Amino acid sequence: MADRFRLTLAQLNATVGDFAGNAAKALAAWQAGRDAGADMVALPEMFLTGYQTQDLVLKPAFVRDAMAAMEALALQIKGGPALGIGAPYWDESGHYNAWWILREGRVEARILKHHLPHVDVFDEMRIFDSGAISGPYRIGPLVIGSPVCEDAWHQDVAETLAETGAEILLVPNGSPYYRDKHDLRLNLMVSRVVETGLPLVYLNMVGGQDDQLFDGASFVLNRHGALAAQLPAFGEAIEHIDFTRGAEGWQAEPGPFTEQPDAWEQDYHAMVLGLRDYLGKSGFSKVVLGLSGGIDSALVAVIAADAFGPENVHCVMLPSRFTSQGSLDDAADVARRIGCRLDTVSIEGSRDAVSDALAHLMVGTKPDVTEENIQSRLRGVMLMALSNKFGGMLLTTGNKSEMAVGYCTIYGDMSGGYNPLKDLYKTRVFETCRWRNAHHRPWMKGPEGEVVPPQIITKPPSAELRENQKDQDSLPPYEVLDAILERLVERDQSVAEIVAAGFERATVKRIEHLLYISEWKRFQSAPGPRLTMRAFWLDRRYPMVNRWRDPG
Repeated sequence: MADRFRLTLAQLNATVGDFAGNAAKALAAWQAGRDAGADMVALPEMFLTGYQTQDLVLKPAFVRDAMAAMEALALQIKGGPALGIGAPYWDESGHYNAWWILREGRVEARILKHHLPHVDVFDEMRIFDSGAISGPYRIGPLVIGSPVCEDAWHQDVAETLAETGAEILLVPNGSPYYRDKHDLRLNLMVSRVVETGLPLVYLNMVGGQDDQLFDGASFVLNRHGALAAQLPAFGEAIEHIDFTRGAEGWQAEPGPFTEQPDAWEQDYHAMVLGLRDYLGKSGFSKVVLGLSGGIDSALVAVIAADAFGPENVHCVMLPSRFTSQGSLDDAADVARRIGCRLDTVSIEGSRDAVSDALAHLMVGTKPDVTEENIQSRLRGVMLMALSNKFGGMLLTTGNKSEMAVGYCTIYGDMSGGYNPLKDLYKTRVFETCRWRNAHHRPWMKGPEGEVVPPQIITKPPSAELRENQKDQDSLPPYEVLDAILERLVERDQSVAEIVAAGFERATVKRIEHLLYISEWKRFQSAPGPRLTMRAFWLDRRYPMVNRWRDPG
């Protein structure tokens, strides 16, 4: 019996519903493995359909077409390695998330997912049935056990596979990113290795799907948790891993090793890839955005340039009489540094027209937030008109701090199809700009150097909707606001706990109130990349009508 086994890992980017495109990628990976003398080629969980499918997978026609595409793919897998690839499987016993083994023109086996996640962004108990724990399968000289994604986060599946003859564990995943998740995955998989005494391959998907990012970062562990290979984060990769059998069983030979980036780079790459894939998979290749001279729109413009190239970024300055010369200059400076187009469209004429039209109804009232919101909504109208006319997707630029407390105008500055900063608190916006100014990577299509002018990072933030306005007129300093929000949102702390940590009770109560009354705005907001475990959408599902407040 042979004492070597070559496994090709295909860490690739799938598109939900693109059966033909995903199958073509799978076949190309299989051919690469065949040419490299592989015994097996592996692709991630649900790769053929893309992931997550959400309720699409409840639709019989969708699953019928997916299974037909899998059968057609199987017919092409001849004269080379076996292929493992994820897709749904329905039969009379139930509806399953399955990992299919294809070999010599047929479906040789299906591994059914046993543990169905129902936390965070997952709700798989709604859409799949739990499959029985599948046994191991043999490919040439090697007996492989494949816990499917969540199955490897629990002890029982891996232990059952080890007890029934598995010699290595190959785990196909569709595991979405959040900050610092790689360390959690690595620690959990080391536990499975220690418990079973088997080498483990963790293969993850890469790419953006709606708000979720799959960061790849696949890895291979030998006995005792020694890292044998590490694939890149946020990038596609096809790599060949060789296993050899010795006195203690099978082990992976040292393979490719890509150093993992720090949290700042991973978040930034997630925002770039999330934007690129959300637009690209939706048929868009260019963007338009309002460039105000402030830090949020500056960072979004840079992210867009890194995603699509400066030539596909159209920035528009929409000044009013409240716009400072400094903001005009700073917006021009950003556009010059990035190398993107900048146009100016004044809102003064349209603001006067709206004011005149409403004057007979507004008589006797004083200017307030109503007039401020009119300005914001006029900008939204003009930006949407440019989006409609020229085909670039409008990007909205509100950060997580503003989205949390409703410091944004519905149908105004919230207008747009995607928000790259949706899960990034304001204090992290500042630091992200500093990070990007100091770093450039090959996957960035924008220029290197100080792309965000230093004066934009250091000046006090302002919406400039009235004379001498500053954000701190309406909100606590962002260092205080974000610290309170991090405790309210990310940690679900009580008012009493936050006050005990040293924050003023009245401020905490006010922020809590703003957080709850802004739920309806967030419900209508554009999607954006999920960077944390408590992003505003599937991670945090709150009612829009809610009279409860923490008495604290």
